[in-house]
Amino acid sequence: MLLRRVALKSFAGIVAAALAACVYASGQSKTGPVDPGVRGGPAGAGAPLNGLTADEAAFFQDGLARFTEVEVVTNGANNGLGPRFNSNQCLSCHAQPNAGGSSPARNPQLQIATLNGAKNTVPWFITQSGPIREARFKRSSNGAKDGEVHDLFVITGRTDAPGCNITQPDFLPAGDPRTGQRGNRNIIFRIPTPLFGGGLIEAIPDSAILANMASDATTKSKLRISGHANAHLSGNVNLSANDGTITRFGWKAQNKSLLMFAGEAYNVEMGISNQLFPQERDETPGCLFNATPEDTLNFTTTPVTTGNSNTAVISDIEAFADFMRMLAPPTPAPATPSSESGRSRFAKIGCAECHTPSFTTGKMIASGSSTSPSAALSNQTANLFSDLLVHHMGEGLADGITQGGAGPDEFRTAPLWGVGQRVFFLHDGRTSNLVEAIRAHRSRASEANKVIERFNKLSVQEQQEIIDFLRSL
Repeated sequence: MLLRRVALKSFAGIVAAALAACVYASGQSKTGPVDPGVRGGPAGAGAPLNGLTADEAAFFQDGLARFTEVEVVTNGANNGLGPRFNSNQCLSCHAQPNAGGSSPARNPQLQIATLNGAKNTVPWFITQSGPIREARFKRSSNGAKDGEVHDLFVITGRTDAPGCNITQPDFLPAGDPRTGQRGNRNIIFRIPTPLFGGGLIEAIPDSAILANMASDATTKSKLRISGHANAHLSGNVNLSANDGTITRFGWKAQNKSLLMFAGEAYNVEMGISNQLFPQERDETPGCLFNATPEDTLNFTTTPVTTGNSNTAVISDIEAFADFMRMLAPPTPAPATPSSESGRSRFAKIGCAECHTPSFTTGKMIASGSSTSPSAALSNQTANLFSDLLVHHMGEGLADGITQGGAGPDEFRTAPLWGVGQRVFFLHDGRTSNLVEAIRAHRSRASEANKVIERFNKLSVQEQQEIIDFLRSL
């Protein structure tokens, strides 16, 4: 009775905290399942694929080395940071639980904002314990649809950018730094996607994705699941991938290949022009310090030769793509009775209709290999738990942005391998609680509503088993 009496609106937060603190010995709360948090133990991720040739391994290590480099505006090496940027290093955004992962628990953007004398103000939605984020504007100042990334920081004031004087975008008014609620309604956030197993995802044939999309049609119809590829097939006008084939990387599956993913990120996130994106994103006089594109093939560089591999010749974006392409998927934790029961229940309630447990790759050549298919990438099982399609996720998750064939409330089914060691969830990082992330899938017009209804009808123990399964991945 006492709890009921104090469960007034003004004390709702206190009561919720008290209930959350009441935990069974098994780790379950009295009111629902508990996310145990980031799985401990070895990272189980960040290593190269098994079976790489010596040349493939050399390109992987070269890509990893460049992935960790801190970029600057100019030091004679044409690094080319900025003029506008979100971070200065690939690793800063893709660090959890190892190189190639997702946003780390401690956000490095606060230190990057003023590094080397920069005068940036840290935006209100960037916090020490919050996720790394990029910001997109729904509309431009003239009211036109926007959707593009507006970088958080500028190089103004940096010692390696003398004379540059440009200002940051206006991100005010401020709101809740984690959820964004009550803040600038024109801004939406994105957090980094994990890169593990990228080469295996790239090697999945379009035909396999389409066959899986058509499979189990009766069950999907009952659940009102109707995802589609981010592509315009059958001779329609191409609005993505330049060739109409299925794109598969990024929150809305907007990028076709790892090379495109790398080229766009180098340009958009760090402001470094390259041979896929050769222009500066801001051409303000006094802020341009290098010839463009800044990142190119190194024709005049003396190669650092490892066997027959001249890794120094390739551009940074090609090296990044090599690293991602030959990066192994995460290793799951040893199975337990609870996680195995959760795996079965995950499929039974319909989660696996979108989070497809596995695909088999086709024949794939890795950079640095011969003309023969790469043994490490070809005919391999990729246990990604994603159909690589985009689905309507409803009003609760809609970001209002269209990319290719993915509309304002559509997102790629997030691959779940490695989810056990992720800190932040959903496209904007609004929660670190896996239970909250699951329940956020339910809102008006979401394809996941029926599945979440089934989840909510399970017993607390059954729900906990699904959480335990997910945290084992």
